[in-house]
Amino acid sequence: MASGTVFPILVAISLSHLLNDTMQSVIPAIYPLIKHSFQLNFAQIGLITFTFQTTASLFQPLVGTLTDRHPQPFSLAIGMGFTMIGLILLSFAGTFELLLVSVGLVGLGSSVFHPESSRVAHMAAGGRRGFAQSFFQVGGNTGQSLGPLLAALVFTVRSGHTRVIWFALLALAGMIILTRVGSWYRANLHRIEGRGGHAEGQIRSPVSGRAAALSVVILLVLIFSKFFYLASMTSYYTFYLISRFKLSVQDSQLHLFLFQFAVAAGTLAGGPLGDRYGRKYVIWFSILGVAPFTLALPFVNLFWTSVLSVVIGMILASAMPAILVYAQELFPGKVGMISGLFFGFAFGMGGIGSAVLGALADRTSIDYVFHVCSFLPLIGLLTAFLPNIERRKPRAAA
Repeated sequence: MASGTVFPILVAISLSHLLNDTMQSVIPAIYPLIKHSFQLNFAQIGLITFTFQTTASLFQPLVGTLTDRHPQPFSLAIGMGFTMIGLILLSFAGTFELLLVSVGLVGLGSSVFHPESSRVAHMAAGGRRGFAQSFFQVGGNTGQSLGPLLAALVFTVRSGHTRVIWFALLALAGMIILTRVGSWYRANLHRIEGRGGHAEGQIRSPVSGRAAALSVVILLVLIFSKFFYLASMTSYYTFYLISRFKLSVQDSQLHLFLFQFAVAAGTLAGGPLGDRYGRKYVIWFSILGVAPFTLALPFVNLFWTSVLSVVIGMILASAMPAILVYAQELFPGKVGMISGLFFGFAFGMGGIGSAVLGALADRTSIDYVFHVCSFLPLIGLLTAFLPNIERRKPRAAA
């Protein structure tokens, strides 16, 4: 079995992730324009995110479980095709219902892309799983940061959302790249744990089944706290800045770009730090360590809001690669299922969070939403109950 890190594939899958998440992040970046064009309230804005995120979250575990059993090398390119159709439909949408259908198709594309591309990163990792997941995920986070920046450059109040169609070209480029990745995937199925009789496929979890299940529950609760908070930032940070500091739509989008860029930087650091120092310590620092900054954010001026948002983005984002690889090591041979479960749950929490927070903003205010969300990272105290699996030797199958 070839065990070296395959950097060209990691670059290709990370670049595809950048394209995928650039297209996705354009949607919340143009929420102010959509809200104006369709005369929507915050609850309807939340419903758009809920539809996109929930579509992605429901199908990801199913896709991951199916492809654990029956790998589908070219499903990545097909998933990107759904995204392209969704963007084209979004550019022509004239009703709120059609908006929901179009973002649902984009979500469907993500439901295929994330578990399968995470598997490819795992296959290409060699012995550097944390690094590979970070490198793969930083492509997505960079794309999320570029979306608001491109939106600020491409869209105007007069143009509305019709220029979304230009971003369908990114989907076409992604389909071309992912077709090449699919060819490598098909030729390297022996790199998947449990195939070809390799010993790694016979490795059991380093902890008991009950402890592994409890650990997954704790990790999912941590994902809830992380992505509920991120939902407040990605969906409503622009509205918060406009409401509190009277910024223009374009200026608020630039601030969102800074936050998303910080998220990309934090993601790149999280995996290698977990490889070196232990994933549990990174999870501790990322979830609980960000709490002082989130608690301070609602009380500071525009300058310190910008500074704190960057710090929050960097620290909070470092958790995801560590959490994902930690969970994959709890369940060897089930990379697709675990990736689909965690990415799907993250998307679902982001969607539910956006819908709930939108309804809360309608009843109270955007400022109140940010006050409430500032306490979410305190849930990171649950990290104390996670086992230190790096200290344990995997148990060989009998």
